[in-house]
Amino acid sequence: MNEAPSQNHGPHENDGHEEGPGREGTRPSRRSVLWTAGAAGAGLGIGGLGAGSAAAADAGPGAAAAAAGEAAAAPKGRHKTMIGVPFERRRTVRIGIIGLGNRGMGMLPLYLAIPGVRVVAVCDPVKDKAAKAVQLVTAAGQPAPAVYTKGDHDFENLCERGDLDFVYIATPWDWHFEMAKATLLGGKHAGVECPVSMRMDQLWELVDLSERTRRHCMQVENCCYGRNEMRVLRMAHAGRFGQLLHAAGAYNHDLRQLMFDPTYYEGPWRRLWHTRLRGDLYPTHGFGPIANYMDINRGDRVVRISSFGTPALGLAEYREEHMPPGDPSWKESYIESDRTFSLVQTAKGRVLRLEHDVSTPHPYSRINSLGGTKGVFEDYPERIYIEPDQSNDEWGDFSKYAEWDHWLWKEHSNPPGGHGGMDYIMLFRLMQCFQLGLVPDFDVYDAATWSAPVPLSHASIKAKGEPQDIPDFTRGLWRKPRQGVDSPKPTE
Repeated sequence: MNEAPSQNHGPHENDGHEEGPGREGTRPSRRSVLWTAGAAGAGLGIGGLGAGSAAAADAGPGAAAAAAGEAAAAPKGRHKTMIGVPFERRRTVRIGIIGLGNRGMGMLPLYLAIPGVRVVAVCDPVKDKAAKAVQLVTAAGQPAPAVYTKGDHDFENLCERGDLDFVYIATPWDWHFEMAKATLLGGKHAGVECPVSMRMDQLWELVDLSERTRRHCMQVENCCYGRNEMRVLRMAHAGRFGQLLHAAGAYNHDLRQLMFDPTYYEGPWRRLWHTRLRGDLYPTHGFGPIANYMDINRGDRVVRISSFGTPALGLAEYREEHMPPGDPSWKESYIESDRTFSLVQTAKGRVLRLEHDVSTPHPYSRINSLGGTKGVFEDYPERIYIEPDQSNDEWGDFSKYAEWDHWLWKEHSNPPGGHGGMDYIMLFRLMQCFQLGLVPDFDVYDAATWSAPVPLSHASIKAKGEPQDIPDFTRGLWRKPRQGVDSPKPTE
């Protein structure tokens, strides 16, 4: 994974959550067949999103709205909440890693760089990937990890080990839910790359499993730990933007070349999702940070989403210009909107905007905007306008607000790794919470909320923009303010 000079990484850099394996080979490997083709038999198409709303969208707007309302009604919880539950204190955090492709292999050195973290087990059906991971672990001075490479379900054996505290899942989206479920049932905490699941029924099942097993299931969203995002978060909580009104987040990243590259992803798993859904396939990079600004699930909650999508033209045009006759991609029909736009309203009446576009030419942007009664911040490029600091309709210099940097960035001003250092900051903080027995910065309720726009935006687009109710995954506990990413520095 490339190291970016700043958090605004370029269009050809690994986005941080592209979980395909590396660049070796030109033919689809065993993993591309086993770990990506599962959707064909797993009901992951339009009719199998599980919320009811996405499936009902084909029946018309009224049916979609009714189904979404049913999905939004929180089922009665059978177990205690995981809100406020700390990790068991661990002097040494023992982790397992499932998925050793672009993302997993890029994060492995960062785990190894954190004191008190031991990589105990690794899993990937591609044996060369596992062997490379073992070399990295032993080169860091740790014992060789156990290796799980015997087929596409060998991860289940990893999850049954008795010497793991945390399992990190960095595989294609199709497998996130099944692997997170196995992790929780195996008695380990789970950290899942984005999204945690593509289906509403599975989001609810993860909430229930987390509560039943008393293990956390977290969306490891690195963008929540970007320097700009954490600075804006602290300023928002200090009232510098006044009463918060609106925010915007996105994943606008031209991935056409990478999605058609036969070696970047192992198999066409990411491109194939563009043949299945019309909605926002990857909302969490933009949604996570602005949800933090608005204290979503910590004093406010998102209640409904209305989405619209452009025609799906970009991937077909790129294929026409760049792919030779006979390429397997010519058998694909793309339905995913080139750009999706979603408006999300909160219980307090505030409005969030989400965008997704990986199919057309444009500069990279997560938008990352926040506005209130005293001013606004906008990223890409970063700029700020807050009273009384700015006047005359002229943007201010955001670099002059470095005093508001989060304590993590003040302690680690030049962190290792890619994406401007946010990957390392995220992992350092997560492992710190383990080692000190602290409550993690986010939990399964955040993971479910941030991933819910995947099925619900699809349902809304199919229903011509009709709003879809967003479930209250906290079952009413969102009303109580609590800490999150803007947590105080530990005293020990």
